[in-house]
Amino acid sequence: MTDDPVDRVDALVAQIAPGVRPPAVRRSEVVLVTGPWLAGVSAVAVALADLLADRLPGWRVVEATDLAPGEVATAVVFVVSAAAALAQSDCALLDAAAAHTDVVIGVVSKIDAHHQWREMQEVAREVLPEYAPRYRDVAWVGAAAAPARGEPLIDDLAAELINQLGDSDVQRRNRLRSWEFQLRTDADRIDRNARADGRRARVALLQEQRDEVLRQRRLSKSERVIALRSRIATARVQLGYFARKRCASVRGELAEDVANMTRSRLDEFTDYVDDRLAEAVVEVDEGVTEQLADVAHELGLSAVPASDAALPQVEAGEPPLSSRRLETQLTILFGMGFGGGVALTLSRLFAHLAPVPAAAGAVACVAIGVAVTVWVVRIRGLLRDRAVLDRWVGETTGALGSTLAELVALRVVAAETTLTAELAERNETEATAAADRIAGLDRELAEHAAATARAATVRDRQLPMLRRALENVRADLGE
Repeated sequence: MTDDPVDRVDALVAQIAPGVRPPAVRRSEVVLVTGPWLAGVSAVAVALADLLADRLPGWRVVEATDLAPGEVATAVVFVVSAAAALAQSDCALLDAAAAHTDVVIGVVSKIDAHHQWREMQEVAREVLPEYAPRYRDVAWVGAAAAPARGEPLIDDLAAELINQLGDSDVQRRNRLRSWEFQLRTDADRIDRNARADGRRARVALLQEQRDEVLRQRRLSKSERVIALRSRIATARVQLGYFARKRCASVRGELAEDVANMTRSRLDEFTDYVDDRLAEAVVEVDEGVTEQLADVAHELGLSAVPASDAALPQVEAGEPPLSSRRLETQLTILFGMGFGGGVALTLSRLFAHLAPVPAAAGAVACVAIGVAVTVWVVRIRGLLRDRAVLDRWVGETTGALGSTLAELVALRVVAAETTLTAELAERNETEATAAADRIAGLDRELAEHAAATARAATVRDRQLPMLRRALENVRADLGE
């Protein structure tokens, strides 16, 4: 076996834990001076460097910022101020500086200005071992590196440092301390990876995201279907009411025209009715198109195009005005009777006159009777034609109402089919996107599960070995 104490320590650890990577540090003949802020670290470092230049030639005294990456000191001088008691944060600072170094010397500085420095020294001796048992044997000395008067008081520090550095066991203990830090770090890392606290939180988050994607997918699909059905049902009711209202409006307009009908307008009335019915069909069709476009816009779907089919035509036909021979005969008889009565009544006014005026009055009475007869016959015929036209308009607008109801129903059914197909396509697209998202989450969950299993396997295989090696290292260090 080699006589090098570092090699002997490495061989001891390799025998217990083969394959463990050794500490990646480079030990130098360096004394590291560190401590909390305002403790006088720089002053102690300068004074100690001047003093050791003659006593320990070749050794460097540095502060933490002067160490190169991967370089560790052979001894650590921990400086605390006599003005304040040692705090836990100060202990953590020492723990970081002396992670790879077993030789630690405590210094209470500024003893020239603070007479209670011995009390602060006793406090430090009690606090530091409570923080970490490895510091229970740390030697404490007082120093005044930059006194207000007189020479620096660091002889005790220099003597203690030279004494400890002269120990033949320093290299072995420092190497053991490096191994202790390395093994503890590896064991903590393996145990932390196996516990996977961060991974468990990530897995829980992924599970929540997966459940949320599924829930949103179900909700969005149901909401869209319900919204489409609701909007279509509402549009069907509103458009049906709109068609009936438009039909009633046309019926009222035509009835008013019939009430004011004259014989001169009878011939053109049929064409006028056909035009009004066609206009009503066009207006209802445009209203249906606009309403369905609003429904599509509310649902975020493409607008329903207007129907390519020709608009239905309402066949009004001709009003039954010609077949009225018997009624005309009866009207003539009624008119002749009414006119004869008028003529007879007027003739009595001229009966007492002279023969010539009486004859002229009789002729006038006959003319008036004939005129009344003709007037009655014409008026009765016009009223009859108005009644016939009113019934004809009612039948025609009834047919219009049926046509508009059919138009609305067919357009709404066609729109529902079109929008349902587009909605199904959109749902399929979102389902594909949701499936891809879920697949990605499942892959990440599977990766975390595999990583957790691998970490657990590594822990079960390596952690007992590392802990046995760590126990042996600590036993050699006397802990």
